[in-house]
Amino acid sequence: MHDPAFETLVPRPGRRRLIRTALVLLALAPAVGHAQQQAPQPAPPPPTQPLDTHIGLIYRPQPAPSSYDAEAAPEDEGLAGARMGIADNNTTGRFTKQTYALDDVALTDDKSDPVAAAKNLVAKGVRYLILALPADAVLAVSDAVKDSGVVVLNAGASDDRLRGADCRANVFHVLPSRAMLTDALAQYLTVMRWRKIFLIVGPTDADKAYADAVRNSARKFALKITAEKPWTFGPLAKARGDTPTRAEAMVFTRGLDYDLAIVADEEGDWGDYVSYRTVDPRPVGGTQALTPTTWSPVLETWGAAQAQNRFRRLASRLMRPLDYQVWAAVRTVGEAVTAKKTNDPAVIAPYLVEPDFTLPAYKGVPLSYRPWDHQLRQAIIVVQPKALVSVAPEQGFLHQRTPLDTLGVDLPETTCKFK
Repeated sequence: MHDPAFETLVPRPGRRRLIRTALVLLALAPAVGHAQQQAPQPAPPPPTQPLDTHIGLIYRPQPAPSSYDAEAAPEDEGLAGARMGIADNNTTGRFTKQTYALDDVALTDDKSDPVAAAKNLVAKGVRYLILALPADAVLAVSDAVKDSGVVVLNAGASDDRLRGADCRANVFHVLPSRAMLTDALAQYLTVMRWRKIFLIVGPTDADKAYADAVRNSARKFALKITAEKPWTFGPLAKARGDTPTRAEAMVFTRGLDYDLAIVADEEGDWGDYVSYRTVDPRPVGGTQALTPTTWSPVLETWGAAQAQNRFRRLASRLMRPLDYQVWAAVRTVGEAVTAKKTNDPAVIAPYLVEPDFTLPAYKGVPLSYRPWDHQLRQAIIVVQPKALVSVAPEQGFLHQRTPLDTLGVDLPETTCKFK
């Protein structure tokens, strides 16, 4: 096609060079395109594998409660709390590509060996063990797995010696010590100006340990134990009926000057019998009646009502203190693994006592572990069976670190020396 404008703009000699260049470019175009298609592309990043964490629970199921005993411990006490904790961890894990599973072992009789159960779980790859067991079993298990890098979370033994002379570096205490519980009650008595105590002590070793904690709290908060007696009338609370010893039990409280009777009855054999049977009209507290505890169905503030409802849907019953304590242990692992993006106990264990770690646990303040004895700092609720009475630390009890450290053994007094 003849274009006069083209001839005007491009002289004839240059016209030939331009045509040749165009022909060469046309010839090379397929090769260039093919080379571009064959150029190596960067490999896509490999898909992220979910981080799978197994948490073990070793516990002793409670015997089935009698039909009349609505307050007796259910058979799945503690286990139901663990299941809710696992569900909560997995809810968060859907967003962080983390999964959690529960490996629970029920010690069904007195001959069941918690150490053997722990070793079996460790052999399966479990690196976090929650124990809802007595103090001696906690020590035996922690010593048996100490060289395996396993983190042990104590959810069932409140003994002060586990936070003191018998402390272990691989054990973290989720439930409060007896000292924390009795300090919470003592703070409430101080606020109420009920300074005179009648201490009634049961026959078991646990009762005597609770009484020791009451004496220490009385000294700490300048309360006075004006009378102290052992309980010698048997398990009247479990008798579910009056007995000839009733009159003796009433005379037992006669002629004493006190503001509150504190009962030390951790087995629940007789403490409930004392209320309304004292000669003088006096309130009762301690292990029964006005009770310091970690959890109660009457707690509904700070989001606790939602937790109570979720637990009721899951377990078809009310949440009990052991359920809460095991739930908090499971959530401790979940919170730490989420923050550190690893489930390596060598990373998680030291992180639990760092200031950055906190556990939201429906107590109004974030909870944390004390570095000197691995005790979880927490608020203690003071309740009666149908109502929340108070929360410790009480207003006005101050501390240089946190008011939570006014409960229990503080750093200057601790006898814990981690090996």
